[in-house]
Amino acid sequence: MKKNVKLMLSAIAVAAVANMLSGCAAVVVGGAVAAVAVAEDRRSSGVFIDDENIENRALLKVKSRFSSQVHVNITSYNRHVLISGEAASEAVKRGAEEEVMSVGGIKRVFNELAIGESRGVMSVTNDTRLTTLVKTRFLEANRFQPNHVKVVTEAGVVYLMGIVKRAEAESASQLASTTSGVTRVVRLFEYLD
Repeated sequence: MKKNVKLMLSAIAVAAVANMLSGCAAVVVGGAVAAVAVAEDRRSSGVFIDDENIENRALLKVKSRFSSQVHVNITSYNRHVLISGEAASEAVKRGAEEEVMSVGGIKRVFNELAIGESRGVMSVTNDTRLTTLVKTRFLEANRFQPNHVKVVTEAGVVYLMGIVKRAEAESASQLASTTSGVTRVVRLFEYLD
């Protein structure tokens, strides 16, 4: 596993440097990083692609129907879909879920939309920072393959998705919940054991 962590960190570093130097090189290196991620993923490459398609199609449907009434993020992992963000009303929240469900190929939907106004840039920036901190702690702890756990942060709440063993879920939850700034951890895992 240590070799995989080094490989992942090296690929990220190379991608960052290449991104600063040249757009073309970044695309090549980014493709290599994506290939490493797919190779280490517990999902098949077909499901990996399905998840990307589900996210894109669902987001387009929700945004087309509700536009400014919703700030939404769609995350799909093994066809389990997390809807996060803010909806203007309970009706918009339900409608967003209906739009997501209409995409097809989805096993389960977790509708975690909060009712209220969209959060500001500072809150979104803080969520990005928290996601990065949690992922960094996963890498540093070296207790499980970090790309087996998808991390999504919304308003300080960390959602954990993935196909994991129960021990991996416990480690991921413990590391996330003890990260400074995280208010709550929600486990949306599928278990191997």
